[in-house]
Amino acid sequence: MSDHEKIKPTHLQRQAYVYVRQSTAAQVEHNRESTDRQYRLKDRAISLGWSAQQVKIIDNDLAQSGADSVHRAGFTTMISEVALGRVGLILSIEVSRVARNNSDWYRLLDLCSVTNTLIGDGDGLYHPGLFNDRLLLGMKGTMAEAELHVIRARLEGGIRNKAARGELRRGLPVGFIWGEQDGEILMHPDQAVTGAIHTIFEKFAQMGSVRRVWLWFLSKDLLFPLQSSLLPEIKWVTASYHAVHSILTNPTYAGVYTYGKTKQECFVNENGRIKKRVKRLPQSQWAVFIHDHHKGYIDWETYEMIKYRISKNTRPVSHKESGAVREGSALLQGLATCGQCGRRLKVYYQGRNSSPGYYCAANNAVGGRAKYCMRVGGVTIDDTVAKAFLDAINPAATDAAMLAEKNIEADHDAALEQWRLQVERLRYEAERAKRRFSAVEPENRLVARTLETQWETSLEKLQDAENEFKRRKHQRPERLTEEQKALIRTLGHDIKRVWHAPTTTPRDKKELFQALLQEVNISVDRANNTAHLILRWKTEAVYKLDVNLPGRNSPPIRTKQDTIDLVRRLAVYYTDAVIAGILNRQGRRTACGHEFTADRVGNLRRHWKIPKFDGDSSPPDICELVTIQKAADILDVAPSTIHRWLADGFIAGEQVTPGAPWRIRMTEELRSQFVKQAPDGYVTMKEAKSILDVSRQTVLQRIKAGKLSAVHVRRGKQIGLYVKVSSKQLKLF
Repeated sequence: MSDHEKIKPTHLQRQAYVYVRQSTAAQVEHNRESTDRQYRLKDRAISLGWSAQQVKIIDNDLAQSGADSVHRAGFTTMISEVALGRVGLILSIEVSRVARNNSDWYRLLDLCSVTNTLIGDGDGLYHPGLFNDRLLLGMKGTMAEAELHVIRARLEGGIRNKAARGELRRGLPVGFIWGEQDGEILMHPDQAVTGAIHTIFEKFAQMGSVRRVWLWFLSKDLLFPLQSSLLPEIKWVTASYHAVHSILTNPTYAGVYTYGKTKQECFVNENGRIKKRVKRLPQSQWAVFIHDHHKGYIDWETYEMIKYRISKNTRPVSHKESGAVREGSALLQGLATCGQCGRRLKVYYQGRNSSPGYYCAANNAVGGRAKYCMRVGGVTIDDTVAKAFLDAINPAATDAAMLAEKNIEADHDAALEQWRLQVERLRYEAERAKRRFSAVEPENRLVARTLETQWETSLEKLQDAENEFKRRKHQRPERLTEEQKALIRTLGHDIKRVWHAPTTTPRDKKELFQALLQEVNISVDRANNTAHLILRWKTEAVYKLDVNLPGRNSPPIRTKQDTIDLVRRLAVYYTDAVIAGILNRQGRRTACGHEFTADRVGNLRRHWKIPKFDGDSSPPDICELVTIQKAADILDVAPSTIHRWLADGFIAGEQVTPGAPWRIRMTEELRSQFVKQAPDGYVTMKEAKSILDVSRQTVLQRIKAGKLSAVHVRRGKQIGLYVKVSSKQLKLF
């Protein structure tokens, strides 16, 4: 059957669609001949019998891949028109232009077969309803999909092969540039950039925390280099935590070339659509991992140490090592372990002075609520461990004091060097802005004014940086004299004086503990009121100590403070009997463990001088909170009506505490919802359901959402809920 024999009058009465597509923007820009060939298919449609007005060109999908139809608006529109029977012919230069996915292709074939739509390409016309034509179209679609697979496999194979040699050029992190040789990676030639990177690694070696390195940059007002993977230009911005963390955890800075650290996964989201997400792979599954590929800022051993230290800084779990030290006064945070089960002890603070303590919640997880494997105050234990620690480090205290003095100077020098490089960079930018301004023709005032403004801005930044550099230079810590060094050596011998000095923070003490101690195992003997400590040092030495715990005085019997506070709030609104019922429903008990009664609530009130509830029978003011019974009296309805409106969400109620009676806030808006007779335009619930053609539950939901207005008729034959339904709302729903 020839092409013209397949064209019937019914086809010519419908539109002819010419589908035009290129896979990428580069193809659209450079492969213009292919695009022109596709547009000229309009002439072919006219030669087949369609008029020029009937031929419609679909070119919405230029620069879109044919692998799927998710982002192809033109293909989706064409599918919809075919399903509606408005298309007589689909023309494309070849099948791969329409779809490179069999699911999309066969969906189109099925619709064309049902709606009697022809498909044409460079080889001829086909009717998907004919077996031979459908077989040929199916083979073409399969070959188009296979062609895409082969092309992708070739490209990915070449990329993987080049990456395996360490020669695949991709975006490099800030501080590196590509060299002229294949796979050559060099450090950035800008000393300000490399200096900032080196400073990050040096400060982490001193501080051991990403957050503290980041805060150090902020405290010194130092700018941080930032570089896009697509642009070579360096931007200097305020340091962010993410930027510092990404540098410390990137193996490229350790001289390692990596590829394949992530992979894409397809999944079905909650809307039933297929989406893609990126999954980070463990280091053992990276596709390419080449040691000593280029010169790094650190070696691999240092990088492994940094990763280990960062992982330790996370919040620890039971049986795991401690995290980063924090600001609390508990000195054994992260070091104390339970002598019974071996779990890491948690820290608590109590009392007006926030005295520290340690507890093990093993039984809490295994045996039930509010049961602890061990709980002990930490003040005496901390003091005992600190004394043993100071006795152990006393011989090295003098050297540590002198090293601290050197670290202060080194810290200042590092910040000052970064400021010097920043001034040098800004001076270069100002000179460059001056040269650009001098090179412009004087007559071109539009450009000259812009360049002059940029030059002035550069000079202002340079002036500010120079002033800050001079200020910081004058703030250099003075060199210690021999007398001061002798005083430091004296303090080194009296390390306890330094330890108890107000300037020595709990964080400083805990960092010293964690530098030398592996763990402190604590066992408590309640019968003898003692604690047995086992200090395990990182040198594998073990100390054993016994500590006498302070005597425990019997605490006075008193009701819990939160119960007293609750009674104070409830007494404003309720009588003693009502308050007793609320407290019992919440499972609260008196100091002696008894249930509350009206008398016991009264005694508690009088002891804590809590005023008694004074029921006011006067009419409520606007917006006053009233009980449900009082609200029913005011609105002249039954209390059950108020309860029903409260349950349906039509009116808002308030509770002082869970289990307390509901209270209603009397407002003018609430009063207006309860009327004697239905206003004009309001109909019964039954009529509203019929008019809106929805269920009763839907009407109630729309009233609750504010989409419909409702009133309650209080008395008479019309008593009940009335809904306002207008023509505007009918159109809306």
